[in-house]
Amino acid sequence: MKTKNIINFSLILVFAFIWTGCNDLLDVEPEDQITKENFYLTEDDFQAATSPLYNKVWFDFNAKFYYGLGDGRSYNLYAPYSDYIYPFTDLTETGLTGPLVEAWASLYNVIQQSNNVIIGIEGSSVAAEKQLPYIAEARFMRGTAYWYLTSLWGDVIISTNPNELVNNPIVNKNSAKDVYEFAMRDLEYAAKYLPEQGTRAGRLTKYSAFGLLSRVYLSYAGLSDNPNSGTKNEEYLNLAKKAAEKVIEEGPYMLMDDYADLFKIENNNNSESIFALQWVPNGDYGVNNMHQAFFALGSDVTGDDAAWGYWTRASYDVLKEYETNDARRKATWMGNDDYYPEIGKANGGYTVEHGDDFLTAKKGVVGSTKDNASISRMNSALNTYMMRLAEVHLNYAEAALGNNSSTSDAKALMYLNQLRERAGLENKASLTYEDIIHERRVELCMEGQYWYDLVRRSYYRQQEVVNYITGQERGVIVPFLYDTATNGIEVDASRDNESRSVGVVDASIFILPYPESEVVQNPLLREGAVPYEFTETRITDLFN
Repeated sequence: MKTKNIINFSLILVFAFIWTGCNDLLDVEPEDQITKENFYLTEDDFQAATSPLYNKVWFDFNAKFYYGLGDGRSYNLYAPYSDYIYPFTDLTETGLTGPLVEAWASLYNVIQQSNNVIIGIEGSSVAAEKQLPYIAEARFMRGTAYWYLTSLWGDVIISTNPNELVNNPIVNKNSAKDVYEFAMRDLEYAAKYLPEQGTRAGRLTKYSAFGLLSRVYLSYAGLSDNPNSGTKNEEYLNLAKKAAEKVIEEGPYMLMDDYADLFKIENNNNSESIFALQWVPNGDYGVNNMHQAFFALGSDVTGDDAAWGYWTRASYDVLKEYETNDARRKATWMGNDDYYPEIGKANGGYTVEHGDDFLTAKKGVVGSTKDNASISRMNSALNTYMMRLAEVHLNYAEAALGNNSSTSDAKALMYLNQLRERAGLENKASLTYEDIIHERRVELCMEGQYWYDLVRRSYYRQQEVVNYITGQERGVIVPFLYDTATNGIEVDASRDNESRSVGVVDASIFILPYPESEVVQNPLLREGAVPYEFTETRITDLFN
């Protein structure tokens, strides 16, 4: 989709999407045919306008790119016959790669829908103090979308008014540092003006914003003009710690007792969920979560023909990460003899029996309509986690480690060890970066995050990350034997390795190519970035 088309399309989103994409938790019914003149008159209108920001505008980002990039490009996931995973796993994506093009368009649709909502609410006659939480909701979404864009593409176009880009779509991009600054300002505004509690289940709180700020501050701390400097900015490390601590100690969130319960439909909007996309049970295309169709091992899981996950498998590289008896493996990857009571309930549960030593995705796989009435063909209605409390625990630990080789920070140890205890593992007595990144990879595996962890590290230790990715040996498929009872893995010496072609691993892999159609429409994307002119004062009293 061309830039101008994206912007023109987004101009009608605010009205086309208002009465779609809302589930029973977010729904507000219309009274008649709406227009801009008879809308934004009440808080109910504000809620209706912000509801699509939880699903429809994110659809093309979520459908394939969320895990294809986040887990495929980081080599958690291997899918040799999937054109929406292997280009990322093989580091061969181009500006024509379908999910890449779709994700760019989706993220800009989030931004322009958010802009339309902000403009509409600010022009409303409703009292200003009642406007603030909804503007904050839209700014949270816009800031989150810009964090994704700059993490993936670096320099991108900052837009706050869709009309300006409609009138002139050929504009300069802005620097990654300015995009980060813009995202932080949006999220800081959201942290100040979002409510303490969500207005409805699944809605954002101010602590949702503090959670995202802990991620963005942590990322920005490492952004350096010298990507091999080896150090991070102490000021932003401290801000990341403060933001994470505020979520953990003051927010309404609590870790779930059972890790596997996090990925069941009946636990949507659970105590650990900080920000999740809200998919509509039995909803139409565009408000549905298709992950199960792409991940499910076979029709005996889904009860229909939408089950294409046989070749969507855990990489040998990620399976080596799981410690003996780590409960997170079974909740993330299905292997032979694994038993899942929540799938195939009518038959006493589901036991994996494919007879080979490969593992397919479990997260996102929830069963058939016989297991849950919210499931339909190509729609599990399972929320997509964009952030949960466990990540904030790990953000604190990483920020506390800072520029040190190890830390015994009491809170960092407590927060990280709470995750290990839940997984059935022994506590750590001190933490290194290797300890923390291991926990991040395993805890958040198949939640679209690990590539961003590698990008964050590359900001200040680029060559180290290049060496790490080289060491994953993506060009070699290793046959292995896997013991699902213990998470034991060993090379199968009776079979030969297979080779495949992968792209060049160098510094260029940390910036994705712009969609080709965007560059054709806006040739200035090929030119250098220009500074962004900020027009508002940054909020600085969040932690006072």
